[in-house]
Amino acid sequence: MSTAEQLLATQKATIATFFDLGQKAFQGVEKVMELNLQVAKTSLEEASEHTKALLSVKDAQELLALQASLLQPSAEKAAAYGRHLYDIASSTSSEVSKLAESQVSEAQKKFASVVDNAVKNAPAGTENAVVLVKSAVAAASNAFDSVQKAAKQAADVAEANFQAITNTAVKATQAATAKPRKAA
Repeated sequence: MSTAEQLLATQKATIATFFDLGQKAFQGVEKVMELNLQVAKTSLEEASEHTKALLSVKDAQELLALQASLLQPSAEKAAAYGRHLYDIASSTSSEVSKLAESQVSEAQKKFASVVDNAVKNAPAGTENAVVLVKSAVAAASNAFDSVQKAAKQAADVAEANFQAITNTAVKATQAATAKPRKAA
């Protein structure tokens, strides 16, 4: 295969990859919209139930007890919503990363093939330039691998931090709502 044919094939693959990436991103947005619609529907139903409960309150103590009973589930639902949202974003990001990684890997192989093809056809006396080009390609590949590993580690740390913060917030809300119940 000639260098021009290889470049054309690479260009076609790149365009297909961009469409695949767009589709993955759209699917992520679609999941977020579905989640938001479900949350809105549930919130509307709960608001109706809470309003009915408020209208049936007979004294201040009953009102305080009702407010305390509504606070904890709200915090837990907010945390669950955050987890769902994070899961969607994480899943979409993971799918996009996998696709990008496979395409970058394939592009690196094709580029190496183009370089090898060009090296085979290089005129005599250009051996030093060939070694320099091969060294630059290897260095770029190693740099990309290092960045990719660092990005994965950062994503893992972010996920662990998100889970810890969510768990802490839910526990704090549970502790705060448990105190008024004991006093009542």
